Amino acid sequence: MWDFFETVRNRHSIRKYRDNAPVENEKLHAILEMACAAPSAGDLQSYKIVVIADQQDRKRLEQAAEDQPFISQAPICLAFCADPERSAEKYGDRGRNLYAIQDATIAATFAQLAIVAAGMGSTWVGHFNDKAVADILKLDKGVIPVALLSIGYPADIPEQSNRRRLDDVVKHL
Repeated sequence: MWDFFETVRNRHSIRKYRDNAPVENEKLHAILEMACAAPSAGDLQSYKIVVIADQQDRKRLEQAAEDQPFISQAPICLAFCADPERSAEKYGDRGRNLYAIQDATIAATFAQLAIVAAGMGSTWVGHFNDKAVADILKLDKGVIPVALLSIGYPADIPEQSNRRRLDDVVKHL
């Protein structure tokens, strides 16, 4: 079993998935459990996760994301959506405008790492038409899509991308 550091180092954006390699239900369930284990403001979990397995729905999501083909090529897409009013009940405007978005993105990050730990790959998609995606997902009023994760078994693993040096990113006080 990989340790956490190896899991993070082996996370890549996967844009080509193996044909006829479905995501096993047990693995999908474990990934969703890890997403729901993510920390959230006040433990409210102010998010919804939508599992999109249907090919036609993934094709519609691809179109709503300006034709990013890996969304429909992957066997599963997970949509992470913020539920701002759930957070606003406890935290007011800051919960509505920030905490719910943070909750959804932290859950998506935990899912992305769980995907790697399960031997698969994913790509985070944040560039899409919000209204079109909300319509495809049949979201309740006020729930907003934040991120899509295409998931499946990689057809190939891309080279590690260059990262900024720590001293370019980190400031010590």
